[in-house]
Amino acid sequence: MPSNLNFVIDQVGKDKGIDRKVIIEALEQAVLTASRKKYGHQGEIEVHFNEEAGEVELFQFKQVVEEVTNPSTEISLEEARELDSEAQIGDSLGVKLNTDFGRIGAQTAKQVIIQKVRDAERENVYNEFKDRKGDLVSGTVQRMEKGNLYISIGRAEAVLLSKEQISGESYRQGERLRAYILDVQKNSKGPQIFVSRTHPGFLIKLFEMEVPEISEGVIKMISAAREPGERAKISVYSSNRDVDPVGACVGMRGSRVQSVVQELRGERIDIIPWSQDQAKYVCNALAPAKISRVYIDEENRHMEVVVADDQLSLAIGKKGQNVRLASKLTGWKIDIKSESRMEKISSEILEKFKSLPHIGDVASRVLYNEGFRSIKEVSEVDPEELAKVLEIEKEKAAEIVKGAIQMSRREEGAEVSQEALSTTGDPALDPVDRMEGVGEKTAQLLEANGFKTVYDILETNIEKLSALPGIGVKKASKLIQTAKHYIEGKRA
Repeated sequence: MPSNLNFVIDQVGKDKGIDRKVIIEALEQAVLTASRKKYGHQGEIEVHFNEEAGEVELFQFKQVVEEVTNPSTEISLEEARELDSEAQIGDSLGVKLNTDFGRIGAQTAKQVIIQKVRDAERENVYNEFKDRKGDLVSGTVQRMEKGNLYISIGRAEAVLLSKEQISGESYRQGERLRAYILDVQKNSKGPQIFVSRTHPGFLIKLFEMEVPEISEGVIKMISAAREPGERAKISVYSSNRDVDPVGACVGMRGSRVQSVVQELRGERIDIIPWSQDQAKYVCNALAPAKISRVYIDEENRHMEVVVADDQLSLAIGKKGQNVRLASKLTGWKIDIKSESRMEKISSEILEKFKSLPHIGDVASRVLYNEGFRSIKEVSEVDPEELAKVLEIEKEKAAEIVKGAIQMSRREEGAEVSQEALSTTGDPALDPVDRMEGVGEKTAQLLEANGFKTVYDILETNIEKLSALPGIGVKKASKLIQTAKHYIEGKRA
């Protein structure tokens, strides 16, 4: 070892960015390990770094005795007093040992020091980056292994996994590259820093660098959605009415947005003004398509967007890219329909509504304008609420709901419990055994063949009913007439 280690300690600390105390501890540990190789494990050995002398001192503690039986752990009183004139029998005395360990000992000490310094370096790197998740980092491409890119970022190395690379990008060794810190993990091989160029946060951070108004807090980046390498959308908002958030992000002659596009190797970026009005926000997100009207289902965060026929392909985008990005950006599920398609759908829905009791042209249009899109939705509404919507008596509203339940059941081919049907109070939905002249056996036969309600009997024909075992033409005709009289009698 050098005669004065202070210079070496200071130099290593400066080069590696390691605390002086850590290096001294590494030296002491190295000398202690090497001493075990030379002197064995007998006796108590201590190591101390002498700051003034700039050297590591090694001491073996021995007990002062009258007669030495074990030289490794004992020292005679005469020898002890040569070291310390006041030594007494029973004292423990530190004897300074030679730190020249030879080639093997020196190699051992070197390995210990290298390992300790490396561990300290790793700890420093981890502490430096553990709180930098979500930051941008710039580095130099070092190598490519199994599709993963390794980037030198100062004293550390970052990993750009293949799945976090922009499709179509190529990288050259020595090339400067920016990336977004995804995660920092600690393992036996040291800290691993994972970065990304596909994360939406990367896009946001790039704009923060290019647009001073964002760092100043005047403009806020609300959200970002990307299909890396192809197209992206960001939504922005300005707290100052005099500052146009879109214009600020675009920059003079597009200089700011072009800097970001260049970094992303040509990725097309749409900058969308955020709006508290969610319908307007979605319409903005679907730009450049022009929106005719929007129907909102807030409970399910679903919007039905109607566009002119010539705007349909623009709104959907290539392979659905525009609407997909708009949905990611806004957090709303978006369905886009053309005017002609919507007209056809609405006509079909209106016709279905008109098949319900007390529903004509006007009432069906009112239901549609109130957001009802199916018979099932009508069947689930509260009669009292429906009465307010249509401005009719509650009794009529109840009959509409009853009819909707029956129609919905037929459309879906699903079973509705008698308990659920009975809550409507519609006699047409009463079980068949309530009809006059229908006994238990007949009722069981009818129910087993799908005729569970009075309405089922009324809606069938004599031919189908008479085909059932034990029910001829005469009885089938009588059952249909009984069903008709039953409903008329109940509704009268």
